[in-house]
Amino acid sequence: MTVSVDAQRGDAQHGDAQHGDAQHWNAWQRSWDRQQTWYLPDREDRFRAMLDVVEAVAGPEPRVLDLACGTGSISERLLARLPGAVSVGVDLDPALLAIARGHFAAEPRLTLVAADLTDPHWVHRLPPGPFDAVVTATALHWLPADALLRLYRDLAGLLRPGGVFLNADHAPDPGIPALNAADEAFQRRRQERERAEGVLDWAEWWESAAADPLLAEHVVARRAVYGSHADAESRSADWHVARLRESGFAEAGVAWRNVSDATVAAIR
Repeated sequence: MTVSVDAQRGDAQHGDAQHGDAQHWNAWQRSWDRQQTWYLPDREDRFRAMLDVVEAVAGPEPRVLDLACGTGSISERLLARLPGAVSVGVDLDPALLAIARGHFAAEPRLTLVAADLTDPHWVHRLPPGPFDAVVTATALHWLPADALLRLYRDLAGLLRPGGVFLNADHAPDPGIPALNAADEAFQRRRQERERAEGVLDWAEWWESAAADPLLAEHVVARRAVYGSHADAESRSADWHVARLRESGFAEAGVAWRNVSDATVAAIR
């Protein structure tokens, strides 16, 4: 087969464009991780602990459901750690899903699904189950209690017997008020230092995203979906443990925690 010089040039330009797009979305993925780490300095520790449990319970080739996946931060670490794993990422945010689709464009092990976890029929948008593990981080505190309880019941039905659910989220312990106050003050000082070094907070990050021509329309769509966030409700780890057991899980407990946050693990 003979390829013309013009066609060769066109193929090269197409390749350069694809490479440029990949670099663009990869940069946004790193930017999102950095912004989130500003709020959660031990974010990687909780991800590592989460994946330790996934591997311990489900083995080296799990089929994982990544709830409220955002840009795919957990799935990225899962697939790097366990090459035999596959993941289904679910989110509603058009902008974060756009970053995830760009960042994972060449990754066949990840399927991305747009779905609203408050919709009683959200599970019908998923590929057929069951899953070996369900993971989520810093997301479910936005759900009202009734929607979260329904979600827990849904997850019990999506996991195979013996599968594991892991939720890393804000879970303050009301029994340690002095320690909570000291940690909050310490984190404020850390954040002030990092802001002085140029780290973006949540609002600044979204302003930056809205100014990107490839993300701007997705940010507008996001605002139409969410408006302004309602107040989140932080619940204790004990609350989650009790509700998971009531929802059909055989056992539940804390797999990791720091002063303000915890990862609750539940076995189907």
